[in-house]
Amino acid sequence: HKRIYDIGSHNKRLNYIKIHFIYWSLKSNIRENFYLIEYLYTQHNYVIMQYSINLLFTFFLLLSACAQSSIDQALNRYNNESVPYITVAEMQNFQDKIILDAREWEEYNVSHLKNAIWVGYDDFKLSEVEKKLPDKSAEIVVYCSIGVRSENIGEELLESGYSRTKNLYGGIFEWTNQGHTVYNTKGEKTKKVHAYGKLWGKYLTKAEKVYKD
Repeated sequence: HKRIYDIGSHNKRLNYIKIHFIYWSLKSNIRENFYLIEYLYTQHNYVIMQYSINLLFTFFLLLSACAQSSIDQALNRYNNESVPYITVAEMQNFQDKIILDAREWEEYNVSHLKNAIWVGYDDFKLSEVEKKLPDKSAEIVVYCSIGVRSENIGEELLESGYSRTKNLYGGIFEWTNQGHTVYNTKGEKTKKVHAYGKLWGKYLTKAEKVYKD
């Protein structure tokens, strides 16, 4: 990364100012020297001001980089709550309802919530869901890694008439972070969860992270 401020350039500029001060001191009268000193003072303050601005800019960049340090903050940034949330705690009374997994197949294949139906994301087809779930009054929970992709799928479900659709807050990451069980395609309990990517994987804290198929 390019450095925000170059101290070497700052020193060179100050040296340049000093040389010109000495030169004009030898040639000019006291009045001219006074104006020169005022000018040099202004230039020095300008350098210090620029340095301070750059430091502040760097500080705000660091704050921005740290802003997405939790699932709550990520959802606040990427979601607009167009689909009502259901929390992990509330899901304890929802296990006998319809649960849809809106991740990719390789993620679902590693692990998923018990009895979850895979609907995908990139290859999501509403027509396939309507074939499997003709009753649009049914209670549905859709989830993904943390709840971003599942909000998009949930919007499509709501628009198509599935009026009781909810989005699992924190997704499968928060589910496992709170110590709940996930299952592989054989129906066996597993500690593995697909982390989706390094950026998102930081939100998964209580599982064995998998990054490939």
